[in-house]
Amino acid sequence: MKFYTPIERESECLPNDNVIVQPIEIGEEQVLICIDVKMKMKLGRTLLLFLCLKVFCYAVIPTAQTCPASNVDKCGDSDGWEGEFFPGIPKIKYEGPSSKNQLSFKWYNPEEEILGKKMKDWLRFSVAFWHTFRGTGADPFGAPTKYWPWEDGTNSLNMAKRRMRANFEFISKLGVDFWCFHDRDIAPDGKTLEESNANLDEVVALAQELQTKAKKRVLWGTAQLFMHPRYMHGAATSSELEVYAYAAAQVKKAMEVTHYLGGENYVFWGGREGYQSLLNTDMERELNHMARFFEAAVAYKKKIGFNGTLLIEPKPQEPTKHQYDWDAATSANFLRKYGLAGEFKLNIECNHATLSGHSCHHELETARINGLLGNIDANTGDPQVGWDTDQFLVDIQEATLIMLSVIRNGGLAPGGFNFDAKLRRESTDVEDLFIAHIVGMDTLARGLRNAVKLIEDGSLSELVRKRYQSFDTEIGAQIEAGKADFELLEKKVKEWGEPTVASAKQELAEMIFQSAL
Repeated sequence: MKFYTPIERESECLPNDNVIVQPIEIGEEQVLICIDVKMKMKLGRTLLLFLCLKVFCYAVIPTAQTCPASNVDKCGDSDGWEGEFFPGIPKIKYEGPSSKNQLSFKWYNPEEEILGKKMKDWLRFSVAFWHTFRGTGADPFGAPTKYWPWEDGTNSLNMAKRRMRANFEFISKLGVDFWCFHDRDIAPDGKTLEESNANLDEVVALAQELQTKAKKRVLWGTAQLFMHPRYMHGAATSSELEVYAYAAAQVKKAMEVTHYLGGENYVFWGGREGYQSLLNTDMERELNHMARFFEAAVAYKKKIGFNGTLLIEPKPQEPTKHQYDWDAATSANFLRKYGLAGEFKLNIECNHATLSGHSCHHELETARINGLLGNIDANTGDPQVGWDTDQFLVDIQEATLIMLSVIRNGGLAPGGFNFDAKLRRESTDVEDLFIAHIVGMDTLARGLRNAVKLIEDGSLSELVRKRYQSFDTEIGAQIEAGKADFELLEKKVKEWGEPTVASAKQELAEMIFQSAL
């Protein structure tokens, strides 16, 4: 048995019936082992002993290489995964309500035209990278339960690239046009901002290549400003100036890569932008700081030529006791107070709506009538659980109400429906990822069909019109135009006498609504 460098091979080590040439890696160097077949078995142990003389023992048989997050600079370009990530899963197709195929759409027919738009253009579905490819099933009481076949147990740069390839295979098979991401979910955090940015650049370059090939787009990107310990007091509302600056630098980079990937929106979710106690909090100062942060974001967006919509995602609490963008109304008031209403819209998440004591329909209507409805995070919570469970929406009634708001809004573009939803802890099969998204997409598609039924029938809108018909008069028009003062109204009351008050017909409205389901 002899060892050669690759350059020496042609003259010294040629494979034949009696000789095996085996390339191996020793440290960072490649050598070729020229082995006499007759001596192979006898020399096996000798070979192993020789290799183990190094600090590490390298296997003779090549294995998939991984790159620990602490050593990302020395990794190669290959992520070490061959073949499909979802073998046996076909491209999901529409088969209609009578289909028994669990890997098919029953209600979502992307090319079907409804009210002048294709269904896919009404819904603009997006897959959330963090829940789909970084969700582990862990909770405060238990360890992870999901171990996807492509995971190697590291948060390395190569593992990040592998997940990205899995992401595009998934959304291509699912038939979804968009995806969303947090910066630190798609690329590992580094020891410095520069290292983190370099990691992100490398993964984003691959994402750009993959999405161009797959003809997919980014619905929105965002910066993860809540997980790292530096953000324990908040990001834009932190009491520490250096943290505020770091958050600004992180958002700057996240906005740049979102722009580079052709993202159509950019989201701000302030999970730590709030307080645990007012005793040690200067709330006015923190709100002012958050406004200055958003102003700087608007300025930088314009500077780099990013035409996407900036979105604020309201949530009342969790992880903070009180979050400053509590609900749609609170967020709208904040934007008006600081002169930002023309620069931002809202990303309404249904589970956040219920946490704030509202229905999703209420939050959507509040955003819509204020001209702020920009995007919907499609999920739901459990009425028996008081936290953000991020479940896939399966309630047909809620989906129908949601779609009534979307139709009244004229659609969501350039926003859409992002599935900010995760598998239950106990759902651990790879196909569960597809089944969960299929049922979520079918639910909203069915809601769209139901909403169209209600609109075309007209009974519900006529009931509402009749309820307010007293304002469809000369004096009613004056009131709505702001031209009826108290003296005029007092005079009219004396003419009319005691008002006659009609029934609201709530039960009839509910009957009409239920008939469409």
